[in-house]
Amino acid sequence: MLQTPQPIGFIFKQSYLNKLKLSITKGNMIIMKYGDDQCNPAEWREDENRSMRWMEFPREVLIGKDVLNAIPDVLKKLKLNGKAFIVTGKNTADIAGKIIAGNIETAGGLSEVYVSDKASPEEVEKITEAGKAFEADCFLGVGSGRSIDLAKLSSRNCDVPFISVPTAASHDGIVSSRASIHSDHKSKSVDAQAPIAVVADTEIIAKAPFRLMAAGCGDVISNYSSVLDWELASRLKNEPFSRSASLMAYMSADMILNSAEFIRPGLESSARITIKALVLSGAAMSVAGSSRPASGAEHMFSHALDRIAKKPALHGEQCAVGSIMTMYLHGGNWEKIRNALIQIGAPTSAREMGVSDEDIIEALLKAHSIRPERYTILGGGLTREAAEKTAMVTKVI
Repeated sequence: MLQTPQPIGFIFKQSYLNKLKLSITKGNMIIMKYGDDQCNPAEWREDENRSMRWMEFPREVLIGKDVLNAIPDVLKKLKLNGKAFIVTGKNTADIAGKIIAGNIETAGGLSEVYVSDKASPEEVEKITEAGKAFEADCFLGVGSGRSIDLAKLSSRNCDVPFISVPTAASHDGIVSSRASIHSDHKSKSVDAQAPIAVVADTEIIAKAPFRLMAAGCGDVISNYSSVLDWELASRLKNEPFSRSASLMAYMSADMILNSAEFIRPGLESSARITIKALVLSGAAMSVAGSSRPASGAEHMFSHALDRIAKKPALHGEQCAVGSIMTMYLHGGNWEKIRNALIQIGAPTSAREMGVSDEDIIEALLKAHSIRPERYTILGGGLTREAAEKTAMVTKVI
């Protein structure tokens, strides 16, 4: 029997709500406008050079057991009753993709399942052409990461909305408008579009390898150091900073850190907590208009490690370990992050990630060059001595 999915609710202090004025709803996007009359310029600097910012949020978020059965109803509510193009992977096609296709067709709709095994520019082009040939009016990304990223980009190319259907809670890309694409043996983050809806089946997510959920927790916890980098760039480089987005990013990290002892393998309650935190983290990026609230030096470290290590760890694992070290550089409480990751069962060292100590040092040394336009605590780069000390003090090596 289909259980009523738990709605998502975000709580803000009234003082922050007063600084937001709902403007209008247009198409598939909820548009919000900051109210200039109540904004402190020092605190709400995103408004200094523009009076309105477009923010994309999911219109529907369903989290619970058996919610895949509700997808036809979601499509109907969103007035997407025509053709659904489902992008999934080999394993997730059997776990969820084909089930969703059957549910859609039973409800009188049409669907097509596209199974992909790589996230490359060429694959995006193939999926885009296949979606156009099918005359899809929406895309569904069904998987743990790659399939969702492919659906984001292909749906944008086809100028239709997409729905995110995660089968694992491995990173906050399930809600963000950014996508990771691999080209020339390198991972690159590119602009795509945010999902119009998120449907997360907690039973399926709880059954996925726990390592994936632990990585998702690590990705969210790394928001602590991301926001510090953003604040630093605001002070030193006069970069626009959103207090509301930073609070949302912190709130999502708090959800994981404060629940660390309860996040365990096979529990739907753990899946629910993690997905909620990932959704909120993705929403923070939408408010900011960039990945800044959830991507700082720790993400640059992760991308550098992807290029250096023979067999990199999971994205969220690397970001979490990077966050331990960058929090140390900020002079923050890196031990609290490390202890939470240990409680969850996520790696906190090079050995636990399966990479060498030298890989860690090299990644720290090269991280600042990954996105030179994004200022972080790494500044113009660390010396080898500083990198070694950072990794040793934090027990990463």
